[in-house]
Parts: sequence; structure tokens; C-alpha cells
Amino acid sequence: MIDRMPPLEMSRMDEAQRKAAQALIEGPRKGVFGPFIPLLRSPELMDRLQRVGEYLRFGNSIPARLNELAICIAAHHVSNAFEWSVHRTAALKAGIGADALDAIAHGRRPGSLAGDDALVHDFVTELLRTHFVSDALYAAARERFGERGVVDLVGTVGYFVAISLVMNVAGTPAPA
Repeated sequence: MIDRMPPLEMSRMDEAQRKAAQALIEGPRKGVFGPFIPLLRSPELMDRLQRVGEYLRFGNSIPARLNELAICIAAHHVSNAFEWSVHRTAALKAGIGADALDAIAHGRRPGSLAGDDALVHDFVTELLRTHFVSDALYAAARERFGERGVVDLVGTVGYFVAISLVMNVAGTPAPA
């Protein structure tokens, strides 16, 4: 894959791009990398998306372990090597088994998932496959995570699909 939108040097950025880049550097991400490299071409969009992403990564009502699982499923669904690589590592650290992630990477339902992991997997997979979830799956997710959790989970999937698609078009490489 050719990197169509490589990193910009600060000296080549316009004022809006510099301001957006500086906000990322000073925030919890501490740098401009991954999706923010191509998104910097549209600094207002990048700023708005990064604030959504900051909430979804650091303030989400879904527990981090389950959030990482959802992110991995979304990244695999849109064939994004950057997010898959970054969040596979984070999912492993959060306690998702390598066997489960390998099954997801091969498009299979992991047999090792149970409880909340299975619920999140099935919810996200059905959402991505059909763009909807069944009444039974919705009810189970609402019972477990509440309405806020359901919305946060859907928001996580939508956000990571969006930034993954930006990187797919930009040719953003996976981290070394």
C-alpha cells in the first residue's frame, strides 16, 4: 500500500493545521499519528473527530477490555492494518485471548468468548454485517450496559470504521 498522505512537516502546515496538530500533541495522545496524519488535511474535521475519539478511548462507559474487542472487530471488518495492529496489542494487554483475536482475523466467531465478550462480539458483528441488531441482542446489551453503553458501543464502532476508512484511502501504513 502506498502512503498517499504521509506526515506533514509543521513548517508546511497552514495555521489551522498547526493548531490542530498542537492540540493533539498537548492532549492524551501526545502526538500526531495514525488516522490524524491524513485527517490533518481537514483540520476542523480532525479536531472534531479526535475529541469524539478521545471520549470513546478514555471516557467510554464500556469497559476498556470490551471496547478494545469492539475496535478490533471494526478494524478487521474494514481491513485496516493500522487500527488492527494497535488495538490487537491493546486487546491482548486488556485480557482478550490471542485465540479469539486470531479467529476474528480469520472471519470466524471465537469459540473461547463467553459472557460480556460474547455479547460485544455478537452485537458488533451483527451491527457491521446487517447495519442493525436484533431485538434480542439489543435487549441483552441494554440490560448489561444500559442505554448509554449501547450508544457508546455503537459510537465506538462508527468512529473506528470512519477513521479506518480515512486511513484506507490515505494508504496509512500499519505501525512498524
